[in-house]
Amino acid sequence: MAARRIPSLLSRSLSAPSTSTPHFLSPGKHPSRGRGIYRFSTAAALEETITPSVQISYTQHLINGQFVDAASGKTFPAYDPRTGEVIARVAEGDAEDVNRAVAAARKAFDEGPWPKMSAYERSLIMLRFADLVDKHRGELAALESWNSGKPYEQSAKSELPSFARLFRYYAGWADKIHGLTVPADGKHHVQTLHEPIGVAGQIIPWNFPLIMFAWKVGPALACGNTIVLKSAEQTPLTALYAAKLFQEAGLPPGVLNVVSGDGPSAGAALASHMDVDKIAFTGSTETGKIILELAAKSNLKQVTLELGGKSPFIVCEDAEVDKAVELAHFALFFNQGQCCCAGSRTYVHERVYDEFVEKAKARALTRVVGDPFRKGVEQGPQISSEQFEKVLRYIKSGVESSATLECGGQRFGSRGYFIQPTVFSNVQDDMLIAQDEIFGPVQSILKFKNIDEVIRRANTSRYGLAAGIFTKNLDTANTLSRALRVGSVWINCFDVFDAAIPFGGYKMSGIGREKGIYSLSNYLQVKAVVTPLKSPAWL
Repeated sequence: MAARRIPSLLSRSLSAPSTSTPHFLSPGKHPSRGRGIYRFSTAAALEETITPSVQISYTQHLINGQFVDAASGKTFPAYDPRTGEVIARVAEGDAEDVNRAVAAARKAFDEGPWPKMSAYERSLIMLRFADLVDKHRGELAALESWNSGKPYEQSAKSELPSFARLFRYYAGWADKIHGLTVPADGKHHVQTLHEPIGVAGQIIPWNFPLIMFAWKVGPALACGNTIVLKSAEQTPLTALYAAKLFQEAGLPPGVLNVVSGDGPSAGAALASHMDVDKIAFTGSTETGKIILELAAKSNLKQVTLELGGKSPFIVCEDAEVDKAVELAHFALFFNQGQCCCAGSRTYVHERVYDEFVEKAKARALTRVVGDPFRKGVEQGPQISSEQFEKVLRYIKSGVESSATLECGGQRFGSRGYFIQPTVFSNVQDDMLIAQDEIFGPVQSILKFKNIDEVIRRANTSRYGLAAGIFTKNLDTANTLSRALRVGSVWINCFDVFDAAIPFGGYKMSGIGREKGIYSLSNYLQVKAVVTPLKSPAWL
């Protein structure tokens, strides 16, 4: 997932080059295109790290309206991915903390005011929350970038406005959720009621902590549910800050509970809890399978899953190459490549392939990498040492499988989790870099001959989250958009995430849809009410 974002917000200035070679390659022994292709600046990474002017005030769980320590008393570190240093210690939740949070959410649903409150009153609280987000945008953006490594300009100018907009959107839905009057054969009055599902367990990922908070919490609250949310263990800070703002907005105690902790303990406890009525998860496909199994083995709770992707970005033969290169670059490198719908399989028609590759390499070489709090930086660090090492392993796999490493391929700088923007050409469909979700700044460029071929190849994937199409031809766009088995298709654009646009995947990319009207059904039960009519004036 990615928040809607405007590429022009980021600078395209060229860094001063210095020669370096990937640690797993020897100079002159790689079949790449000429010398000097690994020329990246490390100056930005070596500059003194900027300390954001925000105080970390909330590190405990929020349960029943109170910030409390973990039942065990344990804490875990939250890191700055720019340096690998600890910036805070956060309460480490486990099954007991989840039990306490679920009990609070259950009481708030069964006995509390939230589901009994008028929908209009609920909408007013959500609108007050959005106003508070606008007021505290700077602090939230700083925390988001400090804990996740994404550029501050991205957080402040794109993601925080989208975050507030999503809550205003769902506040607008709160008093527009209603059932139907249904005609029946015979003397009966039939109506349907749309009722909140109850206690919703929600597990969000680390790549877009605030945006995923909104995608989950917004529709659940609009429908009248109560919530236990588990934040990602890598990025727990902004969920706690946002929950505090909800308290200020007047959200009753127990309606929104936030537990920090890792997946195998807190996440598994939430997914398998017998008093949770619904579970929503965003993350990897492998973890999604575990969530689904735990939900089935417990109380058969309803499940929605937004999972992995390996999205094709198709550049057709009529493409304006310069524009296609820029959009494909954005589609892959946005958010350090840590985006489930990233255009990570760049299919380019053979007529424009060579030109595209050269310009894609040139664009990657100008990408500004460095401290995300410095103005003009386009790419910060990967989220963690684990993710950093994983991406480097995939780069090594691409080299060993004989893809052509056009540029990048190694660590950027000497500390933190920065990786050079990396471009591979001559990629084949059976290579791991073309099959697996790398979740990093690695662009894989593949060649195709015709539309039928690229449809077949693009669909030969276990994923089906999104796709991009770049063409001037309306017939080509219509053919591809209908043929591709994915949940979102962007034509001559990418990562457009309006609050009303549904998002979700086919195949192993998930179950259900986020955002828009479709997300409301995730948090509602439908009840049929039938009443006999003795002497109806009409049927």
